[in-house]
Amino acid sequence: MHQVKIFSGEEDQTQQLEAEINKWLRGSKAKVVQIFGNIAPQSVNPAGSAGVGSTPNRRFVASDVFITVLYETA
Repeated sequence: MHQVKIFSGEEDQTQQLEAEINKWLRGSKAKVVQIFGNIAPQSVNPAGSAGVGSTPNRRFVASDVFITVLYETA
């Protein structure tokens, strides 16, 4: 039976997202069918804004990254 596992993170934290996915893959021993992803379009960081997910003096807010793992279970 096919199952889906969804991971999400931010583009400036892809190493952590990669580590999380790899840890899950090792621990679950899932038989992967397909892995695919999407990155949300970047939004312009309003001048002077330091909102969630933004870095001061950064032109764009960090985009969301979504990774989907399609896998099989016994």
